[in-house]
Amino acid sequence: MFSNFLIGLREGLEASLVVCILIAYLVKTGNKNKLVSIWIGVGIAVVVSLAFGAGLEFGSQEMTFKAQEALGGTLSIISVGLVTWMVFWMRRTARHLKTELHGKLDAALAMGTGALVATALLAVGREGLETSLFVWRAVHAADDGWHPMIGAFLGIGTAVVLGWLFYRGALKINLSKFFTWTGGMLVVVAAGVLAYGVHDLQEAEFLGGIHNKAFDISATIPPDSWYGTLLKGTFNFQPDPTVLQVTVWALYLIPTLALFLAPIGFGRSVGATDQKAQKATDEKPEADSAGDGARDGDGAVHDGERVRDGARRAGSGAGGNQV
Repeated sequence: MFSNFLIGLREGLEASLVVCILIAYLVKTGNKNKLVSIWIGVGIAVVVSLAFGAGLEFGSQEMTFKAQEALGGTLSIISVGLVTWMVFWMRRTARHLKTELHGKLDAALAMGTGALVATALLAVGREGLETSLFVWRAVHAADDGWHPMIGAFLGIGTAVVLGWLFYRGALKINLSKFFTWTGGMLVVVAAGVLAYGVHDLQEAEFLGGIHNKAFDISATIPPDSWYGTLLKGTFNFQPDPTVLQVTVWALYLIPTLALFLAPIGFGRSVGATDQKAQKATDEKPEADSAGDGARDGDGAVHDGERVRDGARRAGSGAGGNQV
């Protein structure tokens, strides 16, 4: 339930912030009459997201067991990819998200009502589709009835309230730290979903090794115990994973979490240093040639001065003899 609450909170807050920025900009620029277009776009995005989730749920019920496992495993991998892209995208663009949205909204205002609806639809719909896919996969992985859905809706409701408080100026938090902490926790949750997706593909016989267990601590942490259920619902923990599950989990979690928690200019700073060094190396021969040219020019100037000094001395000497 907690993992789905976190998903709903994180994705819902991103969508809420986007809507707040769009509304605030329209109000500030004297375009309050265009707010209806924004809300229409938001409404369509919500309906499409719910329909997408319902289609996944009811459409998969008509499949065979192996087809359901294959679909579930494939969608798990897709959802993990989307969530990973989302947390890195927000980490990179959170600082200039407002400016980017203002630019898109200016272009939409110039194009008309349809463009405004499309702007809100795309901005919110992306978050909604990601939420539907990830929550659907997490619900099936947790196998805990409607509790995961309740957690997701509580997270979305909390995000809506927080967005409204942000808009009213009644609440201020460090969004950079918030998205860093929640993003890191989502990477951990995504690692569990990825491992569960691999297990689904093994049960569908798309991947082998279903009987090759890495360990089995079911006696210590029974799956039906309250703490076993809590671990499974939060981190998709499995007491008897296969070797392939553990391998994929580690290969995803360790490098992804390290890259996510690394300083934002870490990769670029090294490249920038190399570029500066290369630029200095390239410019040095040009500077040397320019310096040689300057020295040659100086030599010509000094030679010319000596010629003129000699001419003046010669002239002076000739004048003295005449007198």
